[in-house]
Amino acid sequence: MGSRVQELLEMLYSMVNEAWGIPLGAEKCVIERDKALDLIDEIKSQFPNELAEAKRLVDARAEFITNAKKEADVIRKTAEERARQLIDEQEVIRAAKTKSNDIMTNAENSSNELKRAANEYVDDAMRRTEEALAAALEEMRQTRGRFRSAAGSTVRAPRTGREYDTGRIDIAIDN
Repeated sequence: MGSRVQELLEMLYSMVNEAWGIPLGAEKCVIERDKALDLIDEIKSQFPNELAEAKRLVDARAEFITNAKKEADVIRKTAEERARQLIDEQEVIRAAKTKSNDIMTNAENSSNELKRAANEYVDDAMRRTEEALAAALEEMRQTRGRFRSAAGSTVRAPRTGREYDTGRIDIAIDN
């Protein structure tokens, strides 16, 4: 996860952690709703960047595999052309076929190894991105739960003044 998302989550955590407590409500606090909502909006806007990075890695992997295939084709075509030049002599033909097969085997082995390495790299990058997103989502859920606890059973929307039951509505978006 990008450092910007982590920084925003830390700011939100600090805001809730340092908020003033409510008298006779040990687990409840008061935070500035607009600031908290602005931080949450900023975090939400950063997620597409993280997803774009994962897509970029997948695209890079596909390009890497395509280039490996092209290289293998070039090697194969080169070997075939060389073999045609040596057709006149039987011994030379056998040597060319053996060399061509060795080149093809090596090219296929190289291609398979490159493909395996690219797959592992992309899988690891996607796993790390998925873990980061899951951690961010869990942090958001925890923060939201603390927010709900702090806000009581209803939350008044900042722009419309309408009340929402926080136990029934997950997110209210005003246009």
